[in-house]
Amino acid sequence: MVQKQLSAAGPGPEPKKRRRVGFSPADTGVEANECIKIYLVSSKEEVGFPEVPCVNPVDLNDFFDGDGKIYGYHGLKINVWINSISLHSYADITYKSTTNGDKGITDLKSALQNIFAETIVDNKDEFLKTFSTEKDFIRNMVSNGEVVHSGVIDGSRINAQVEPLDLQVLRMEIGSPNAGLLYSRLVPLVLLFVDGSNPIDVTDPDWHLYLLIQKKEHKEEPLYQILGFTAVYKFYRYPDRLRMRLSQILVLPSFQGKGFGSYLVEVVNKVATAENVYDLTVEEPSEKFQHIRTCIDINRLRAFDPIKPAIDSAVQTLTKGKLSKKAQTPRFTPPLNAIEKVRETLKINKKQFLKCWEILIYLALDPIDKYIEDYTSVITNHVRADILGKDIEAPKKQVVDVPTLFAAEASFVVFKSLNGEEAIQVDENKPDQEEQLKQLVEERIREIKLVAEKVSKLRI
Repeated sequence: MVQKQLSAAGPGPEPKKRRRVGFSPADTGVEANECIKIYLVSSKEEVGFPEVPCVNPVDLNDFFDGDGKIYGYHGLKINVWINSISLHSYADITYKSTTNGDKGITDLKSALQNIFAETIVDNKDEFLKTFSTEKDFIRNMVSNGEVVHSGVIDGSRINAQVEPLDLQVLRMEIGSPNAGLLYSRLVPLVLLFVDGSNPIDVTDPDWHLYLLIQKKEHKEEPLYQILGFTAVYKFYRYPDRLRMRLSQILVLPSFQGKGFGSYLVEVVNKVATAENVYDLTVEEPSEKFQHIRTCIDINRLRAFDPIKPAIDSAVQTLTKGKLSKKAQTPRFTPPLNAIEKVRETLKINKKQFLKCWEILIYLALDPIDKYIEDYTSVITNHVRADILGKDIEAPKKQVVDVPTLFAAEASFVVFKSLNGEEAIQVDENKPDQEEQLKQLVEERIREIKLVAEKVSKLRI
């Protein structure tokens, strides 16, 4: 037996060995916006081609649970290719390594299917085949569609990249054959490129798709490609009219900035007029779309003779004197008969017409610099009224607490001040409110000038 030798100092406890504890670095994740790039292509040769520009979707972080980050991957890159002919998609996913940290590993396949649903193809070779096997998809889907317009529109400006004669706008009721399938393939584009939008209810027959199609000559049969579309809802207005509400509109990124959005809106305007609906409204328009819509409506209104006397009258009143120095500034709203004529003839609803009215007056003031102070007073009046939700010229009522021998919660005095004077109480936050009002007015004036500049150029 071998015994352990003891030191001269005698036996004693052995020193404890320290256990080394290693901590892996925390997984901070990567934002979806930083690692996902999306490409829209129309041929298999463009897939992977470095010169193809990526397109900018809305916030991709919204499609990933929690904080919008992807966890568990190092060096992650996701390139998504969308076939603009068949609307199929393929995701090329590469990464250096994975780490199963405290946040786990994000299920990329599931996350991407939440966006692309059945349009996503797992295999790249299968995706490349869709450019040939599915080349007639759009043509087959819209074969039963109603052609509501084809060719040019008077006054519209289409980029020379596409021949106007090759354009068609087809209408399909969502419940008609093929329309539901077609829209299901459009849904990923809606989610990616229409901010805050949700898919429409394909079981509701009152939805209609307006599809902007380009017919390109291609061997034996023409090749159909979707440039854009809009979803319009028809609903009842008592007692016997229908209204149209434009809910979604999208021009594919490759074709944006070329006049196709305006073209599509002008076609819908023509349909609304031809079918004599009550009016045409827009559901929560984005700032960019509202600008386009207003430019179109301004041009229509400037050519609408019945409202010209009302515009001339408003301009004549505004140019008479220093309105900004007066205690009360007139509202300069259009007369009721003008509002009704515009709605009945052009199908422009009251809210939109009031926005356009301000711009029509601005365009009629010559020189504008001479009258800009008074014009700003008018806009300030409008903005203040919009905030208060009522006409500021109306007498104001104020509720004031007063000393009382009765129950305090049941006792009050109502004062009515005339001419908008605040005779009783002064809001302590009024300076801040006035500054906010000033900023809103400046923003409104900026929007008016942008539209006025745009429509003035179009008339040259």
